Amino acid sequence: MRFPLYIGPTLILFAAFIAITPQLIRGNSCGHDFDVHLVSWLDAHNAWRHGVFYPRWTPSANYGAGEPRFVFYPPLTWMLGAALGFLMPWRVVPIALTFLCLAGAGLATRALALEACSDAVATLAGCVCIFSGFALFTAYERAAFPEFTGGVWLPLLILSALRERHPSASLLRRAFSGSTVALTLALAAAWLSNPPLGVIATYLLAAVALLAAFVRQSWAPALRGALALVLGFGLTAFYWLPAALERRWVDIRQATDDPGYNFENSWLFAHHADPNLAPHDAVLRQASWIAVSMIAVAVLCLLIAWRRNTLPAEKSTGARRWWIPLAVIPFAVLFLLFPISRPIWHLLPEFRFLQYPWRWLEAVEAPMAIFFAAAVWPAGRRARSLVLAACAAAFLAATAFAATHYFQVCEPDDTVASTLADYRNGVGFEGMFEYEPPGSDETEIATGMPAACLVSDPTIEFGKEDPNATNPYWRPDQHTCEATFAFTGGARMNPEHRALHAAASQPGYLVLRLLSYPAWRIQLNGRAVTSLPRRDDGLIVVPVPQGRIDLTIDWTTTPDVIAGRSISAATLLAFTALCFFERRRHLARHQPPPSQV
Repeated sequence: MRFPLYIGPTLILFAAFIAITPQLIRGNSCGHDFDVHLVSWLDAHNAWRHGVFYPRWTPSANYGAGEPRFVFYPPLTWMLGAALGFLMPWRVVPIALTFLCLAGAGLATRALALEACSDAVATLAGCVCIFSGFALFTAYERAAFPEFTGGVWLPLLILSALRERHPSASLLRRAFSGSTVALTLALAAAWLSNPPLGVIATYLLAAVALLAAFVRQSWAPALRGALALVLGFGLTAFYWLPAALERRWVDIRQATDDPGYNFENSWLFAHHADPNLAPHDAVLRQASWIAVSMIAVAVLCLLIAWRRNTLPAEKSTGARRWWIPLAVIPFAVLFLLFPISRPIWHLLPEFRFLQYPWRWLEAVEAPMAIFFAAAVWPAGRRARSLVLAACAAAFLAATAFAATHYFQVCEPDDTVASTLADYRNGVGFEGMFEYEPPGSDETEIATGMPAACLVSDPTIEFGKEDPNATNPYWRPDQHTCEATFAFTGGARMNPEHRALHAAASQPGYLVLRLLSYPAWRIQLNGRAVTSLPRRDDGLIVVPVPQGRIDLTIDWTTTPDVIAGRSISAATLLAFTALCFFERRRHLARHQPPPSQV
């Protein structure tokens, strides 16, 4: 079936619109990670208003004490969320971002399928990807927007790794035929979206490139993949190098040591006697059934397409084995979901930081969708109408299922409107344990604290226990502060600059509502302060004399950041040269002979 080029993308955009219809009717789904991402968008939005393009500090975390979240969390989605906040009301932003991720996944899967399938089959594959169980689960149950982008980047990565434009040319021409640039960008985008996704993309690229090299009996895919790995890591060094080197400044191990996050407790259909893991087990059961369903569909449709002789064959070369790397992915992922794969999780670098083995389902979406479309697409026009009707009904059923089983109704305190109100009032929000200083406990940070509290004992505890909250609460009538002071600039000040000008009636210590981090440069009355007392809650404590206090706290560019930026800048030059090189060779390949000019 052939139709105008715009029909396929339009159908996929319409499918993504159908998939978000429940959110358009009921409002956004407050999935597990929604509140964290919303606050990140708001903090990035505020930083941009103060001229800080790449902020490192999220000031509203830990109830106004902040945390270095943007040092460790890659920038792509929190920057996109902040940018959308300038273009539309905040209540629409999470729905719009969900639409973009779903539509992007469908379009990327269609692009991959077009290498070996007709336009109709590729478009159907794109729609199937949108309504796959894991895509809707991630959109509604988890609201894990950074992880959600894997549906976009992984198909494009596979596409660029498998693409063969000049099969009869030399090794170098086959390797650098115009796909290395795209492959590099797909890998870089994965790392700049989500660290676990970056790990998946890295290992997926290595596996697909080696499989393609074996199938085609050529080192070209492996050579292309190796260069893309080097360039991709180089381009993203401005993010990952500081994040890797500055792990020692935070308690990052909590991201893997916590029982709810440890991959050992997340095997398929695992069950735990610990009642604290009951919510984790409930989500794990959902993910397990989705995994079994997706892999079963992928394998069954692979066999059906084999029997029907409709397995995809690469258009540019006619290669009948193009589908082999795609077929290996579901089997490999199934292996990684069970304890038998434990040695691999412990052996391969950074593998355990995936936390949940079922995150690998991001890599299964596109192959499953392509094999499904290849298996069910019939030859006759009447049969095609029946297949399309059945698929449309299945898509609507999947949307209804997600709306009833995955949709998370927002609690009154978690709605966008409530979060915005708290944000504008400077109330602050809960932080993330893995970003607290080593040996400290962020749950000891009292809510409602002033910007600065003058005390005679730097280890004094603030606030009283609140049985309804994680952190204690502070009020002036508790008399824990000799005096209190405010930072200049108001509630929405520059996130990477604090200033305080006051007079102290006695010498003592200023306990600041600001989490300690080595990148802060503190100056008191024009002199640098380097030796500071330590608190169990991780807040900054500054010894002050009686009398005038001119205190400034500024975020500095650490040597780690400078090194990362330098590597990225150098790699960008090499990447630009590769762009011109591949573009020139591609144009030369398609230029007509002189006799035809």
